Amino acid sequence: MTNQIAPSLVTSAQVEPAAVKRSDFVLAPYVRSNDLWATWQIVNTLVPYGLLWVAVIYVARVSIWLTPPLLVLMVLFSGRCFSLMHDCGHQSLFRSKRMNRLVGFLLGVINAIPQYPWSRGHAFHHKHNGNWDLYRGPSALVSSETFLKMTPFQQGFYQFLRHPLMLFPGGFFYLVIKPRVALLLGLFHFAGHAMACLKADIRSSLNSIWTSYKPKYWYTTLEFQDLVLNNICVVASWIILSRLVGAGLFWSLYSVVMACSAALFICIFFVQHNFEGSYAHRTEGWNSLTGAIDGTSLLRLPAILNWFTADIGYHNIHHLCSRIPNYHLRACHQRNASLLTGATTLTVRQIPDCFAFILWDRSTDSLQSVEQVQAAQA
Repeated sequence: MTNQIAPSLVTSAQVEPAAVKRSDFVLAPYVRSNDLWATWQIVNTLVPYGLLWVAVIYVARVSIWLTPPLLVLMVLFSGRCFSLMHDCGHQSLFRSKRMNRLVGFLLGVINAIPQYPWSRGHAFHHKHNGNWDLYRGPSALVSSETFLKMTPFQQGFYQFLRHPLMLFPGGFFYLVIKPRVALLLGLFHFAGHAMACLKADIRSSLNSIWTSYKPKYWYTTLEFQDLVLNNICVVASWIILSRLVGAGLFWSLYSVVMACSAALFICIFFVQHNFEGSYAHRTEGWNSLTGAIDGTSLLRLPAILNWFTADIGYHNIHHLCSRIPNYHLRACHQRNASLLTGATTLTVRQIPDCFAFILWDRSTDSLQSVEQVQAAQA
């Protein structure tokens, strides 16, 4: 099966970024979702991923030292599961909103993360991309002013937490631990609210208690429902697989796959927004189009990694129109390439350099390294 939309062969003169308008981009033909293509993507992802789990368990029982090649493939397929879940959150993978919701929930269980709350948070990122007053990326970066007010210990700890190697324990926490903790803390918080309501009026109904509740760990009832159902399914799958395979073997394999796949997609997300020269503006004067073009990078990956990441490297186009499904991103980028000549292009070799830019400087509306900020202060 091949993509039904062919890229245009039109070649035009380079367009200066300052002259580009949103209406200049040809996006509408690429928004149409293709259910057949989407179904094929789900099949060619979940079937191999499931078979790899069977294979790695069999091989691990023979010798754990034979598992690394299989684990590498599993990490890549797990990352692809997350990429397809991401498309479902944008309602772009399938035509039907219900189908995107159902498949997205399934992929959320596989990734151990509640898909609906995640997708709403991700939509906030899209809405404010490049506005660093409102959204500072997955690492919750601080401003240079805040950093300089920290003690030396706090500064060192801040840098330690944002070291690239922390992607692995951080990724494991993000997928495996955080959603469980969020539910437990949220239920505990709600219980405290319920007790306060009953203390004020013993006749308070559950409905009145719920409607008066201001949650800290979810925003809507639908988010709460997704959080609960995801936790039930994920924890149940952990228990079942631990009994079938053995808890020690299951968790040794599962932990590696989840930590590494999370590190992979967090890394890719990070470098697509945090790089030298990235658009990092204040709310005042912020422009969404500039955020999409200059606040995201075009990440040039090897073809095999483009497949596993579902072409998310074409991130400028994705931010220009998040409803474009992954299987049309490349064609859409090629059609509009002449308008993106001013965008930053990164290669795999440049990825490590991006992790230096962990501070936002309000005075210059730019991302800077610790060394740059300390040199400027000196």
